[in-house]
Amino acid sequence: MSVSAKTVLAGVVGAPVRHSLSPRLHNAWLEAAGIDAVYAAFAPEPERFERFVEGLRGGVIAGLNVTIPFKARALAIADEADALSRAAGAANLLLFRPDGQIEARNTDGAGLIGAFRQQAPQVDFTAGPVVIFGAGGAARGAAAALMGAGSPEVRIVNRTVGRAEALAAMLGPSVRAFAAEQTLAVVEDAVALINATSLGLGGGEGPAVPWARTPARAVAMDMVYKPLRTGFLTEAAQCGRATVDGLEMLIRQAIPTFEALFGAPPPPQVDVRGLLLRALEAGG
Repeated sequence: MSVSAKTVLAGVVGAPVRHSLSPRLHNAWLEAAGIDAVYAAFAPEPERFERFVEGLRGGVIAGLNVTIPFKARALAIADEADALSRAAGAANLLLFRPDGQIEARNTDGAGLIGAFRQQAPQVDFTAGPVVIFGAGGAARGAAAALMGAGSPEVRIVNRTVGRAEALAAMLGPSVRAFAAEQTLAVVEDAVALINATSLGLGGGEGPAVPWARTPARAVAMDMVYKPLRTGFLTEAAQCGRATVDGLEMLIRQAIPTFEALFGAPPPPQVDVRGLLLRALEAGG
């Protein structure tokens, strides 16, 4: 890939960010589309996030995907935001305008719903409650998207119940908060269970779920994609539950992101899932 004086720069920012597959995904699309652009990864010290973003105002960079732990702070620093970002209280995409303005968007919701439609099309979000583990920016985006998809109730389960309560208060009466100790009581009628925490990243244990007590129709989804088959998904599958992986969500949220950053849809001839699976198998 050559770099010229006209090359457009975009990227992803997080802490940590070394595990991110977004650069592989977007650069594969850019190369296939013949777009003069580069997508890179940035890892500022967490306390310097705002200073880092402020330094990019004025079109120095086309935009940034935002990942853990900066999604709520990304929304706060933006000058304008789309409805999904405002509803979620978090943004996973910042667009830098030539006039110095920063626009926040949230494509996580579209990625989550798209991943379910691809890997578990039988799920009916209107048929019962959805349980989300975690109360950070990813959980906020997921809850907002599920409400938009018609979920009658979203249940937020978090080890620190105060954070879950704050999220529920922000999103409205159809979102309820529960402590981790209440997990059994909230999963028995769930149509979907979503891990929106970083638990399971790198092979660690995910949220503890009594899968045998969940309905046979329940679908498990883990936003973690490294490893692809987390303990959360493996245990769900062992109980006969359908699963949706975080890699599919990554791909689905990246489609509107690519269009926003580079002004064109991703080229359909690229097998990005195959590309990313090979990268995961190779350890990167």
